This record gives sequence, C-alpha cells and structure tokens, in this order.
Amino acid sequence: MTAIETKQLTLSYGDTCIIENLDLCVPKGKISVFIGSNGSGKSTLLRSMARLLKPRGGQLLLDGRAIAEQSTKEVARQLAILPQGPIAPEGLTVLQLVKQGRYPYQNWLKQWSDEDERAVRQALHATGIEDLADRTVDSLSGGQRQRAWIAMTLAQGTSTILLDEPTTYLDLTHQIEVLDLLFELNERENRTIVMVLHDINLACRYAHHIVAVKDKTVYAAGQPEEIVTERLIGDVFEMPCQITRDPVYGTPMVIPLGKGRTVGRPEPRSVGVGTA
Repeated sequence: MTAIETKQLTLSYGDTCIIENLDLCVPKGKISVFIGSNGSGKSTLLRSMARLLKPRGGQLLLDGRAIAEQSTKEVARQLAILPQGPIAPEGLTVLQLVKQGRYPYQNWLKQWSDEDERAVRQALHATGIEDLADRTVDSLSGGQRQRAWIAMTLAQGTSTILLDEPTTYLDLTHQIEVLDLLFELNERENRTIVMVLHDINLACRYAHHIVAVKDKTVYAAGQPEEIVTERLIGDVFEMPCQITRDPVYGTPMVIPLGKGRTVGRPEPRSVGVGTA
C-alpha cells in the first residue's frame, strides 16, 4: 500500500527547477529515508509532500487523494511535518509546545477536549518526556528538545510523519536516541515515517525503503540491501567507497575511500555486498 504518491511532479524555486517529472511511491506503514548530495532536492521534495511548496506541475496524492483538493486542516489530520531546526518561542514549556499539535482539531465551536488532553499525555509518554512537561523548551538538551518536537507531531494524531534531518546538530548518542524512538513508533503504531538523513549508514540501519535523489529525480528506490551499492554511492555522492555488512545489524555499511591515515592499517577489502 502507498501512503504518498507523486505523478510527474515538478518543483521549483522561481525559475530554478529542483525536481522534474518525478514519479514516486512512499510505502505505507514503513520507514522511508531520502538520501542524496546537498542541493539535490531532498528537503524540497519533503516540503512539497506536506503542501508547504506548491508544485509547478504534476500531482501529489495523500492516501490516494490529490492533496491539492484537501483543506489545510484535513491534510494536517493525516500528515505531520517536523522541519529542520525548529525554534520555539522563548519561555514556551514542553507541555505548551506539545499542545500545539492539536491545532487541526480546534475551531470556534470545538475547544480543548478530553480527547485533546489524552492525545497530549500519550505523546509525552511515548517520547519519554513526561517529567519535562513543565520545563521550557530552550532549557533542554538537544536530544530532549528533539523529543519534545516529535511529541508535538505525535499529538497531531497523524498516520504519516515527515522529518527533515531530525538528527542534525545532535551528538551520536542523541542521534541514536531519536532514531530508536522513530523506529519504535513505526513498530508499535505502524506509523509511516519519512525522513531526510545525511548519514547513509544510519539510513541503511533504520530504513525499510531508501530513495536516492539525483539530477532532479529518483536515481534509485528500494530496500537498502537492494540498492545501496558502490556504484550508487559513486554516482549520487561522487565518492569512491567500499560496501561491507554492518557487523551487528547486517545492513549495508559504506566505508568512504578518502585520504585518511593508512599507515599500519590493512588493505580494505570487499565482502560481496552491493558491489554493482
């Protein structure tokens, strides 16, 4: 099943075309990760899926319906997006931030309800930040802050969550913390997770489905074990590498062949994974 589909999608900023005539299917209930070099259009594509950028051409479908024909609140009840590096107003508490996720369900006839309260409390619990509810967002560590923003998207109650580089500016411990949380949400609640990630090895470890973007379109899409090859890394990132298996998870692991220190190190060798 497909959560999001594009048909001949073309995106641009002014006269500059970023994505052209793109056909893409994002599988429902899976973790999909967009990879590609800087400026390839990954974040632009993600923004268009949240209807934050109007296409210049083509069509985008959300759960089989044209997203352009749906109201803003209707889309917000199906899909939530966490942009890169969000900033909360000074002094805003975690609880106040998470409550913002309930805006699609509010209007002048329907004010805050028991259902809204339950959704907020469940989001705080799911992200493990109940004890931080009264803390200000700007007082949190990077990992805690990202969990608070993710809690806000969870409170929105959508089946699909889009995240633009959710691990940027986090140290390795907090990167794994955030990705583990998203993995658990997918496993436990069958949420469709779509992310942009720069770390290819983490993308391979956590994604069911990887989309490599290059030259305004999709270079390859599929399971990491199927598409992450030395040829793909060379073509998409212009970087020579070797592919081996992650010794713990068995997923493809990219070893860049740069000019690092080689004295005293054995010669690198391939182990038969993805050597297309």
